[in-house]
Amino acid sequence: MSTPNDRVLQARIAAHASWAKTDDRAARTAKARKAMESKFEKQVDPGGVLPPDERARRAEHARKAHYTRLALKSAQARRRKSQGSGKGGAVQ
Repeated sequence: MSTPNDRVLQARIAAHASWAKTDDRAARTAKARKAMESKFEKQVDPGGVLPPDERARRAEHARKAHYTRLALKSAQARRRKSQGSGKGGAVQ
């Protein structure tokens, strides 16, 4: 029976093997990138009333805010983890 850690490693192996066989990385991820772009455009202009250039500008800022928010959460989690490890236990 596989442990959760085994399954994580098996998934990583599969992902690396798949990417090793991929000739055109951009083509493989194009659909996902388009979906994310659309998500941010709908977030900033749900009614579709803005001019395309303004919608794109705002969507770019929404995208940057999203990824900056993720970076902040990641930094906070790393900080909590490092502070907790110095005290002999994991932070919950």
